[in-house]
Amino acid sequence: MTIKLLRIRKTKTASGSTSVQIVYYRDRKVIVEKHIGSGKTEEAIGTLILKAQHWIESRSTQQELFALKAPLELSPQNLRLIGVTHQFTYQLLECIAVKCGMTMPKDRFLFDFSIMRLIEPTSKLRAITLLSRYFSIDYSERTVYRKMGTIIQDKKRIEAIAVQCAKNLLQDDLSMVLYDVTTLYFETFKSDELRKEGFSKDNKPQQPQIVIGLLVTREGFPLGYEVFAGNTFEGKTMLNVLQSFIKQHGVNKPIVVADAAMLSHKNIEELQRQELFYIVGARLGNTAGAIIKEAVTKLRQQDGSSTRVKTTSGDLIVEFSGKRYRKDKYEMEKLVERAKQIVENKLAVKNVKFVKHKSKSKDYKLNDELIDKAKLLLGMKGYYTNVSETVFSDKEIIDRYHDLWHVEHSFRIAKSDLASRPIFHYSEQAIASHILICFTALMIAKYLESLTKLSLRQIIDAIWQIKEVLLLNTLTDTSFTIRSDFSLLAKDILRKIDPNLSY
Repeated sequence: MTIKLLRIRKTKTASGSTSVQIVYYRDRKVIVEKHIGSGKTEEAIGTLILKAQHWIESRSTQQELFALKAPLELSPQNLRLIGVTHQFTYQLLECIAVKCGMTMPKDRFLFDFSIMRLIEPTSKLRAITLLSRYFSIDYSERTVYRKMGTIIQDKKRIEAIAVQCAKNLLQDDLSMVLYDVTTLYFETFKSDELRKEGFSKDNKPQQPQIVIGLLVTREGFPLGYEVFAGNTFEGKTMLNVLQSFIKQHGVNKPIVVADAAMLSHKNIEELQRQELFYIVGARLGNTAGAIIKEAVTKLRQQDGSSTRVKTTSGDLIVEFSGKRYRKDKYEMEKLVERAKQIVENKLAVKNVKFVKHKSKSKDYKLNDELIDKAKLLLGMKGYYTNVSETVFSDKEIIDRYHDLWHVEHSFRIAKSDLASRPIFHYSEQAIASHILICFTALMIAKYLESLTKLSLRQIIDAIWQIKEVLLLNTLTDTSFTIRSDFSLLAKDILRKIDPNLSY
C-alpha cells in the first residue's frame, strides 16, 4: 500500500513574502503538490494555511494514515489542549499486521494487546488504561477476561499467517528451520499440572514454569510453537513441534537445526525413521574415545580444519579452532589446578570435574583418564548431521548450525522487549492466550526488523516520537489535530517499510 503524506510548507521568497505550498517527500526530496499563494502579513499567511488545509481535505485523493482536521481559528489564546495521542504509530503497526496477513476487525483484540507488548509491555489490566490513553481504544475488564479465555482458538490460524508471511513476504522456502526451547516462570510458588518446577533458563529454580518450544526461519522469524509442562525435558519437545509444523502446514520436510540438548539416540532414530534431515550439536565428551582419536589424527590441530566421521547417529563433523583451543586450554587448566588442590588438601567436595573417589571414604584422586580425554578435545567442536556432503560441505553445515543465534535472539526479544515473563495468569486458557499474544507480537517485531534492519527498540522509539496534539478552539467549539514532524530515522524506517512511501 502506498502512503502519501501531504504537508503544508512555508518558505521565504526572494521578495520577502512567505509562500505557502502543499508538499510531500520522496527519496528525501521535496515535491510541490500545490502552490497556494504568498503573503506578507501574519493574517494573510494564516488564511493561506487554512486554504491549504481545506485543499488537502477536500481534493486530495491520496490515502493517509489518518486525517488531520483543519482549524477555523488559529488564535493561541482561544486554544485549549485536549490530549496527546499516538494514532500514527497505531495505524502504521496495523498496516504491518494486515500486510502480514491478520484480519481486522476479527483480530482486533489480539492485535491491540500484541502491539502493547511492542510498545510498553505490562499487565493486561494496565494495557487497558494505556490503550485508552495512547490510542483512544476502550476495553472493559470483563471483555478482556472473556477474550483471554477464547483467543487461543486462533493459534493454528495465526501460525498459518506466520508461515505464509515467511514464504510470501520474506521469500523463505522453509527448506531449513531452527528449533530451540526456553522457559517462562510465574510470579507464584504454586504448581499445578502445567506450571511445574524444572530446569530454569531464567535462574528461577524455586518458581513453577512452562517450557516453550519455538520453530523459526533461518532469520529468526517465528513459524510455530508448543507449550509444555515446566518439568518437561527439552530433548523430548522437538519432534512434537516439528511433526505438528509439517502436518499443519503441508510443507516439504525441512532440515531442522537444533543444539546439543536435542540430541538423543531416540530422537536421532525417530528423525531417521521419518526421513527427516537434521543438523544438531554434538557433545564430544560423550563420544567414544576411538572416534575422538580418529578426528584428532585427521585434524592435526590445524586452525579452521574439519573432518567427517561416520557414526550410528549420522556423520559427525568435527572442527578445530585455534581460538577455541586457547580458551578451552585456559579453562581446563583452571579446573585441573582446582582438582589438584582438593586432592592434596583432602577437601570434602562433591561433584568436582577431574576428581573421583578412591573408595566410599573421603579419599579422592585425580581422574587422569578424563583429563587426557579433555586434552584431546581442546579446540574441537562437533555437529551431527545426515545431510550428505554432496548437498552441504562441512563448512556449510557448521555455518547453518551457527544460525541458531537467531532463535536465541528471538527469545531475547520475547523475554526482554516483550516482557513475556514473569507470567501472572493461572488458568491454562489464559496462559495459552498470553503466549499467543507474545507470539503474534514477535511475528510483527521480526517482520519490522527484517524490513528495516534495525532493532525493535530503535523502530518503536523512532515512530513513538510521532504524536498528535488534539486542540480545542473555544470560540468555535471545534477541535483539530496537529501532528509532530518526522525525525530522519522515522523517515528512513517508513521508506524501508514501503519503498513507494511518500510523506
